[in-house]
Formats: sequence, structure tokens, C-alpha cells
Amino acid sequence: MNQLRDLMQQLLACGCACSAEEPMSRHTSFRIGGPADLFVTVHDEAQLCNCLRLCREREIPYFLLGNGSNLLVSDDGVAGVVIQLGGSFCEVRCVEGNTLICGAGAKLTAVCLAALHNDLSGMEFAYGIPGTVGGAVYMNAGAYGGEIKQVFSGCRCMDACGNVVTLSAQELQFGYRSSILQQTHGIVTEVTLTLSVGDAAQIKAQMDDLVQRRRDKQPLEFPSAGSTFKRPEGHFAGALIEQAGLKGYAVADAQVSEKHAGFVINRGNATCADVVQLVSEVQQKVLAQSGVILQPEICLIGRNASWN
Repeated sequence: MNQLRDLMQQLLACGCACSAEEPMSRHTSFRIGGPADLFVTVHDEAQLCNCLRLCREREIPYFLLGNGSNLLVSDDGVAGVVIQLGGSFCEVRCVEGNTLICGAGAKLTAVCLAALHNDLSGMEFAYGIPGTVGGAVYMNAGAYGGEIKQVFSGCRCMDACGNVVTLSAQELQFGYRSSILQQTHGIVTEVTLTLSVGDAAQIKAQMDDLVQRRRDKQPLEFPSAGSTFKRPEGHFAGALIEQAGLKGYAVADAQVSEKHAGFVINRGNATCADVVQLVSEVQQKVLAQSGVILQPEICLIGRNASWN
């Protein structure tokens, strides 16, 4: 703990915001998770580089947090440092007509609105996805037939040693809900998106339509981490779960949504352990019913965190 106190003092001195024993339930859309030893908000690349260097020198583990919307955190919390991007990382600007330069911490909704303001089309699919653009690149986020790779043209990325490189779409090796960053653990700091000039009224109409579809079909009234499972080839996870008779199936306050079986929701006081048990039981029952293995899409982190 002396190391963490020393680290906190040095990070405060260089302008970072820090909080010890910060409940991660405050920072995830699931509203679940024990405390992070140290929660740090960095405001620019210099602060991020300093934070990574100080963690490296002390051999303290760290985790880069996006918007916490695809995340389940252990009830035992997170060892080491959780880093959140703030300040200039949340800025979005338009350059060269159809190009948006986005800090990795910018919310996807803000990026979509910036595109609309500049009569640019291509980001409509992401309107309403509760994540950051950096997180979207990390996992190649998508919905309604669109994926971030379709509009991605490059990003700045920082490695564990603080080195910054520019990566192309080809170098990121985008796949279904994946990118090379999940293996290299590089931190996206800035994203360049190339969009198409469009009609603002049509862009807004499509954005409004997709938001309404989400409201109609998804359990947005409850905390969740979005789609719980990856789409198995040739199937839809929600349909398989419903066919297994699991709509509304619950473990304590963790429940398969009655509105959309592809979502596990927190009805109020669900724990990480409840969600993990529910996911396991759903996997077992779907496998027995259909022979299909469901893989979690949600990222599970923290002390003693494991899907099995």
C-alpha cells in the first residue's frame, strides 16, 4: 500500500485526478464491481505516459477503462490502477471536410452528433451505443449492420513503455468484435474516422430510428453490459437462449432479460458472482438444448475473476 500511496502522490503532482478504493460499480453500466485500489483520470498523452511509466517502475498492474459499458468487474475489486481517459481525450474535431479526429475517451454518442453537425454519414449505426470511440476500436464495435472498421482510417496508440505509434486498419486486424489490440494491449489515444458527406435530415432520421429500435427491443431500463454473448456462427444468441426457455431466468438479482434474451440485466443488487453463475447456467442449458457453445462478449476483470 505504501507503493500505491507514493504513486498517488506523484500522479496528483503531475495533474492527474486520483481516488483510492474507488467502487467500480460507479463506473460500469452493469453497476457491479468492488473497489479499484487506485482510480486515475489522465487528461492528455503526457499524463498517460507518466502514469504508465510510474506503474511500470513499481510493477503495479493497470487496466485502461473506457465507458465501462462492456465490462463486468469482480466483487473483490481490481488490484493496482484503473486508468480512465479524460480532458483532451474526450474532444472531437472535424478536419478536411469528411474526417473526424476523436480523442479515444470521446463517447460514441458525441462522435455521432459531431458527424451530424458536419453533415457526415457513416456513424449512424453507433448512435446509442454506450461506449467510447477508443473502446469501439479496441473491440470493433458494431450494430445494425455497421462496424467501426467501416469508417476507421487510423489511430494513435501508446504501448506500455509510453511509445506512441500510428496504426492503420490493416495493422489493427479487425475481426468480429476483435482487433489486434486485445492481444498487444496497446492503448488507443486518438482515432481518425473518414465519413461520407450526407444530408443532415436523413442522417438524423436514421439516428432517431436506430435509437427508437434500441428502446423498443433492448432492456435499457435496467443496468446491463449490453449483449452478453457473442453471436455464434449461423445463430443468434438471444434466440437460442429463448428457445431453451430461459427468458426471465435468474440467479438472485442477475436475470436474463424478459424483453431481450441476449441481455443479462441487474435488477438492483446483482453481484459479479451472480452474473457469472447465471452466464454459466445459460451456457450449459443452451449447449444441452441446441449443441451450440455461447461465448461471453462481456469483458470480465478483477481479483479472482473467471467465467468458469
